[in-house]
Amino acid sequence: MKKLILASGSAQRRKLLKLLDVKFTVIRSDAPELSKIKTTCEDLVKHNALIKARDVASRLKKGVVIGADTVVYLGGKKLILKPKSLQEAKRNLKLLFRRPQWVLTGVAVIDVETGKELVEYEKTRVYMEPLTDAEIDRYYEKMSPLDKAGGFDIEGRGSAFIHRIEGCYTNVIGLPMARLFEMLKKFDISLI
Repeated sequence: MKKLILASGSAQRRKLLKLLDVKFTVIRSDAPELSKIKTTCEDLVKHNALIKARDVASRLKKGVVIGADTVVYLGGKKLILKPKSLQEAKRNLKLLFRRPQWVLTGVAVIDVETGKELVEYEKTRVYMEPLTDAEIDRYYEKMSPLDKAGGFDIEGRGSAFIHRIEGCYTNVIGLPMARLFEMLKKFDISLI
């Protein structure tokens, strides 16, 4: 199997790949991401995933690079990205309680040797039960929101207030594994 390179510093993405017992290395991308929607949210996450993957691929001679970008989308042009502070995370979480939102992840795969590129996205609807201010404080005492799109998790304590999703569970974590599985097959790589 060709060497896999994850172009992301995300601990959640690393955990998902490790669950499949897949060998990979991590090289963080330094590519500047877009943070505002110019056309569609789908285009935004695909663009960011691709520039991350291209940045890492440009530093290598061989291997298959996986880039990803996840955002939480409220509709219109409103995105909830990784919060820069605990206060911002609390404000964002209160916004997310108001109505269901979409979690979108763009995924890009590049074969460094052939130059073949494939870019797709996954979209999952998330429904949350509201928390009180005291519950939000307790939630963030145990979970750091600063490295997560939207400032919440689904695989840990966030599972207590995320009462339903429509779509891919691993997408909400940050890497849609079924989508990635199908994409990598087109590069003659199987995760199974």
